[in-house]
Amino acid sequence: MARMKFLCDADRCIECNACVTACKNEHEVPWGINRRRVITLNDGKPGERSVSMACMHCTEAPCAAVCPTSCFLPTEDGIVLHSKDLCIGCGYCFYACPFGAPQYPRVGNFGTRGKMDKCTYCAGGAGPEPTGSMEEYVKYGSNRLAEGKLPLCAEMCSTKSLLAGDGEMIARIYKERVVTRGYGSGAWGWKTAYREDVSA
Repeated sequence: MARMKFLCDADRCIECNACVTACKNEHEVPWGINRRRVITLNDGKPGERSVSMACMHCTEAPCAAVCPTSCFLPTEDGIVLHSKDLCIGCGYCFYACPFGAPQYPRVGNFGTRGKMDKCTYCAGGAGPEPTGSMEEYVKYGSNRLAEGKLPLCAEMCSTKSLLAGDGEMIARIYKERVVTRGYGSGAWGWKTAYREDVSA
């Protein structure tokens, strides 16, 4: 089975925020929550790069390791889903995630900030709702994977900086890009999330 992954090629990202807008519109994400955002590293300095950030659906997800209610569910294809029914809003996942993916609808103390929200890889949620149902959509957003589609953020990327899909295929595409460029990797976050290198 395919291992689904994200890769953002920082050499191609132009900070247009199409991925952010596509995600918010597709899933009707509440105000104040950004499942995906564009971060600029070394802003205004030589070597400045922009990177599209979201949950990387890590192989050994630190959010899942620290969750006291076990509301995270890694799927067979490597997507890390969560159950809003089990979440207590403690915030442990927020502090454990190296990518800052978990988001909360309100600022507050333990349990008062609401249920955690994060990128679902457009695969719905880990709750009991039937796949593709209105109940699933209201809680987790669109389930594009069930329709045979990739996450909308990657499909909307005009420069194809943001890649999503089978990890082996993404690694091949990225390797071709790096070889064509003739210099090192711009694959930010890959090794942290997946514990492996993209060799060129």
